[in-house]
Amino acid sequence: METGRVLSVVVALTDAATNDLLLRTVQQDRSSRIAGTANSIKDVESLLATRAPDVLIVDVNLPGGGAFSLLQRLTSVTKPAVIFTAADDSTALEAFRYQPLDFLLHPVDAERLHDAFGRAMDQLVVKELEQGDRSVQELLLRAKSEMKTGLRVMVKSAGRITFVKAEDIDWVEADRDYVRIYNGGKKHLVRERISHLEQQLPRGRFLRIHRSTIVNVDRIKELQPLTFGEYSVILHDGTRLTMSRSFRDRVFQRLQSAA
Repeated sequence: METGRVLSVVVALTDAATNDLLLRTVQQDRSSRIAGTANSIKDVESLLATRAPDVLIVDVNLPGGGAFSLLQRLTSVTKPAVIFTAADDSTALEAFRYQPLDFLLHPVDAERLHDAFGRAMDQLVVKELEQGDRSVQELLLRAKSEMKTGLRVMVKSAGRITFVKAEDIDWVEADRDYVRIYNGGKKHLVRERISHLEQQLPRGRFLRIHRSTIVNVDRIKELQPLTFGEYSVILHDGTRLTMSRSFRDRVFQRLQSAA
């Protein structure tokens, strides 16, 4: 969402070399400016009280109690959007409980950082619209809808954290407390219940066709009837999935309404 606005950013790291590298990366991004730096929780709290930045980039192990304890003490009024940084991904799952813009490993990737700033700008615009004139409600709803379709799912593979865009997901398969996400010939195992993931995925794009299967509508090539009211759902890549009888009616209603 282009607004012409520049984000104010506070950077809180302790390692001097890592801090300098990150500062240069932020300075090279035209969508941001550095509002201050800190090397402890106490310093961060002082900056937040006086400068009210849009974004806080903070190391998860920042001295003084760590980034998580800091966020627990902040109110919704004083809490900026957060980007966590870390030397490894051991705290990544805990970090995402705080709904950060991203969790970046050092050395920070400039493109990932820019994408995170873009999400911060989206959130800022929506917040301002919510506080403004009610005549902009239509624009607000559109903005929220665009952010919803921009959902990304965090996955861990070969020791690295990556993200899969919702629109790139072909289909999803449940496996007890996990789901397998299939996209472009790749397969990712994520600790998530399929019912919870279904609530997050864009409703207009994804269909639950079985208690253990969700499919991207754009990937469906054809449906073939099987026995006992079930159907074979054939995807463009040749994958065959089964649509159970209990989901058949709601799937057909959705497909007809979208046609």
